[in-house]
Amino acid sequence: MRIAAVDVGSNSARLLVADVEKQAVVPVHTALVTTRLGKGIDGRYLLPGAVERTIEALGEFLLVARSLKPDAIIAAATSAVRDAQNSHQFVDMAKKELELEVNILSGKEEAYLTYQGVLAGLRQESPHMLVVDLGGGSTEFIWPGKKEVDRESVNVGAVRATEGNYSREKIKTILKPVLDQIAASRPSGLIGVGGTVTNLAAMALMLKVYDSSQVHSYKLTLGKVRELISVLQVTPVEERKNIPGLQPERVDIIEAGTNIIAAIMEYLQIDSLEVSEADILYGLALEAAQNVDRKDGNTYQK
Repeated sequence: MRIAAVDVGSNSARLLVADVEKQAVVPVHTALVTTRLGKGIDGRYLLPGAVERTIEALGEFLLVARSLKPDAIIAAATSAVRDAQNSHQFVDMAKKELELEVNILSGKEEAYLTYQGVLAGLRQESPHMLVVDLGGGSTEFIWPGKKEVDRESVNVGAVRATEGNYSREKIKTILKPVLDQIAASRPSGLIGVGGTVTNLAAMALMLKVYDSSQVHSYKLTLGKVRELISVLQVTPVEERKNIPGLQPERVDIIEAGTNIIAAIMEYLQIDSLEVSEADILYGLALEAAQNVDRKDGNTYQK
């Protein structure tokens, strides 16, 4: 079954077209456009320019996706749209101009779908692992609790922390209530997803051309994270474009994102993080495929 999944994030919009069979997700086509929909995120209002950029990107995604003849298209929006007072305007515009229904996910829904996506992409079983999804506006935490999987979403992300000029200590203060819960469950390790994490892996590997096969399952150590923070602190924003592995569109928010990762690893005393390319897009693809099955194979757009 072929599924097209779209993730409307605070920093970027992403597309995954994949073939799905049971819990296996095989990518056919991927795309990413940095739209900064979450610009001015603490104002709780989606800015017109950011909305226009995002709608344009979604339109381009749909042209490509529909040419690949998916059985279903699913689109979801996360932190920036979730927190915005004018979110309905964005959703209405997507439906009117693109005939695309965009679901606004709650923080816990986002965390759940991310967790399902990570599980689908694991190369080997990793019991009792903590999954951290660091986005532009929020960070989702998913970990095995005593009876079921626990999920929490915290409003601190790479864009939000950059615009708020958050120090690492402030980040730790914001994250402390959730990190205390996680520490009590004693996770055996950490899996990280999101653009900050994959960019850090690419920077650590000094990739001049991004290679997902090298990034996926890469072990990113706390020592390397601290080393990269030191490099970023002494490198002017414009000059960061010359750092191998770092996306030019992410140069202004990468330091804040890296500080969030460092804060989590330091607080939980975890020395390494496993990087996952599989994330919420995989989870969305799995959910859409299940919905098609429930509708006896008829094309379904959520």
